[in-house]
Amino acid sequence: MNRLLTTAAMFALLATPVAAQPAEERPALVVAVVVDQLSANLFNQYRPHFRHGLRRLADEGLVHINGYQSHGNTVTCAGHATILTGTHPARNGVIANGWIDTTTGQDVYCLAAPENALAHGGESDNGPVGPGQMHATTLGDWLKARDPESLSVAVSGKDRGAIALAGQNDDGAYWFVESGLTTYVAPGQDAEARLAPVADFNAELVEAMTALTQSGELGWTYQHEQCRALAADWTIGDGTFHSDLPPTAFEVEVSPLYDEATLAAAGHLLNGLQLGRRGVTDVLGVSLSGSDIIGHVYGTQGPEMCEQMLRLDAALGEFLDRLDDIPGGVALVLTSDHGGSDMVERMTAHGNPDARRGDDGLGVRVNAALREQFDLDFDPLRSSAGGIIVTDADGVGLPEPLRGQVVEAAVRMLNADPLVALAVARDDLLADPIPSEPDPELLTLREKLRLSAVEGRSPDILRAYRPYLNGGARLGGTLSSHGSPWDYDRRVPIIFWRSGGEGQGQERFWPLRTVDIAPTLAAVVGIDPEGEMDGRCVELGWSPTPACPSGD
Repeated sequence: MNRLLTTAAMFALLATPVAAQPAEERPALVVAVVVDQLSANLFNQYRPHFRHGLRRLADEGLVHINGYQSHGNTVTCAGHATILTGTHPARNGVIANGWIDTTTGQDVYCLAAPENALAHGGESDNGPVGPGQMHATTLGDWLKARDPESLSVAVSGKDRGAIALAGQNDDGAYWFVESGLTTYVAPGQDAEARLAPVADFNAELVEAMTALTQSGELGWTYQHEQCRALAADWTIGDGTFHSDLPPTAFEVEVSPLYDEATLAAAGHLLNGLQLGRRGVTDVLGVSLSGSDIIGHVYGTQGPEMCEQMLRLDAALGEFLDRLDDIPGGVALVLTSDHGGSDMVERMTAHGNPDARRGDDGLGVRVNAALREQFDLDFDPLRSSAGGIIVTDADGVGLPEPLRGQVVEAAVRMLNADPLVALAVARDDLLADPIPSEPDPELLTLREKLRLSAVEGRSPDILRAYRPYLNGGARLGGTLSSHGSPWDYDRRVPIIFWRSGGEGQGQERFWPLRTVDIAPTLAAVVGIDPEGEMDGRCVELGWSPTPACPSGD
């Protein structure tokens, strides 16, 4: 998919809303909006400039500006999995976007499901996927246990964004590929039937895209003059990054168009499936991937992210207008799967003395020392999922006691290096209980890493570098990243909003965790969460919605 529609053209694809049904006390629809890589810092930076959807949520909602992804390995798959399960990675098993299986030496994608196929008949970067790697159920699954007629669907630019929100059921998790929206197909399921809810959207998308391409109207240029002032040239390695619009190489996936398309698809599902209009409570997950991709490719403090934030605000405004038409009312939460910082070169120029690239050859030095100490003819350390695995030359785990001896020596060497804040053996972490501290600001660094530790998936050594240490940069690729246990990567906004809540906005400065979202929304819709929760219900004060169950 090399081109997508502008906001107006996208929303023109949506069906006419279904006639209203009688309203009920409890919300007829729960919407979870996850803006990928929307740090609390970035939200606060642009908050005075929002005029549409994000402004409305901030004015009418319960704004927890100190929201947190509590765990240490702050990446997309892990972050999404916390939001509607109410569980940390240590409990739901989703520790990262992928990990290495040391019994085979093979990479494992976080939602890999080799038994499945993709509905569009093609391939994707991540192969066949499904929810099975996530060892937890979601709010939508709990609702379906009460009423099988409830629907739990989600849409995203990424498969992991959609599947982690939709849950273990088969109602529908949709994401974009070259041909439009696709989904997974389990054995015995029919691909055409699985794509039926978005078939019209895909067909009209192709037709509209053809027309817009022929007219030459597609592209990414300035719509907000304030963003133009952020343009500049930056030296990245041996090259020059021209931070300006239009970008040197335009791609829809790396532009505001991506989220505008995703919100249009969400509107299509809203109307086509009559979500919130069928006498039961439904769940719609909307994972917006654009800010994350833009943040990686261009950083967060240039004209690219400026335009992204302001255009996202406008597109969310149109989406919220559609939610106003749901007669039974809507309960919505907006948050993020993780935060982020900026590219090192701009941070340095803007006065951050700690920003730097690379690890100063740390991995090479430690491997060389281990080879000498244990008389090895291969490097035993290999990066994986927020840490380091210990393997032989073929990537397969070393036998004991050699593995344990290498881990112990490597941990000692890593902790002696000034670039490392903490390195700890996975087996030592797993001996610790899963932290139950409800205040994410009180967690120690070791406890944050414990929340990302899972037996059989986590690396042999979990490690955290000092703040603002970033990997290497590649022009046209990744200039900035995230994933650390530091607050610029953990701290995210959490906003609860309900339709018809004008004049009821409220600022809440105390910390809240993303794992608190699911049990809170469960109370709003009157169900009990399934399984052991890490999160706890938070009082929203929405009349006539009842308070949290006693004991929460």
